[in-house]
Amino acid sequence: MIYIENLGRYFAMLRKVFSKPVKWLILKDLILKEMNDLINNSLGIVAFISFFVGGVVTIQTALNIDNPFIPKYLIGFATRQSIILEFAPTFVSIIMAGKVGSFITSSIGTMRVTEQIDALDVMGVNSLNYLVFPKIVAMSLYPFLIAIGMFLGILGGWTAGVVGGLTSSEAFTTGLQMDFKTYHIAYAFIKTVVFSFVLATVPAFYGYYMKGGALEVGRASTTAFVWTSIVIIVLNFILTQLILG
Repeated sequence: MIYIENLGRYFAMLRKVFSKPVKWLILKDLILKEMNDLINNSLGIVAFISFFVGGVVTIQTALNIDNPFIPKYLIGFATRQSIILEFAPTFVSIIMAGKVGSFITSSIGTMRVTEQIDALDVMGVNSLNYLVFPKIVAMSLYPFLIAIGMFLGILGGWTAGVVGGLTSSEAFTTGLQMDFKTYHIAYAFIKTVVFSFVLATVPAFYGYYMKGGALEVGRASTTAFVWTSIVIIVLNFILTQLILG
């Protein structure tokens, strides 16, 4: 029953987030701050992980293609499909659930513990709009982060394949271009937009409605990471069935 109750509170929270908005002059500064905290500060880890995972995908693919009758350009093809369809939009989002999600939950949870949220409510400010809406707007830039991850993942695959002597640059490039469908890019970005909303709202929910002291802030961050990851995985399954099925 607690899960159904939390689901209802989550959607009730979303309704309040978009009602009684705070003045734009105030929100503008908050949005810029959230863009820096959530997007700009995440660029490094996304770039690092994408580059090296792309290299690992290429190496594993090349080592498993030991039949001389299988063309080497399939290495580039497999790397492209793995990065664009699943790794960049889905697995990077799960990693971001740990980084961004924990940051959102802990920051809002700390405000709850120190009664700053209560102070906003007493002043007549819609605390949910003030705290959560700027995060939703900032995370709307998340697809650009994933686009960078896609590029660096493929670049990492090319580097590992060519520098490691597993394939030639021409063969890898041929595989990248083979049977390319722009629909797959659209599919990846549709998932990314949905995941960005989840990354902004689910951790905010657990931070906003937490109870207790400093210890509970850490527990709420862990719970938020777990449930954000679960929601992303379930939505990934549903969206894949709806879009590609």
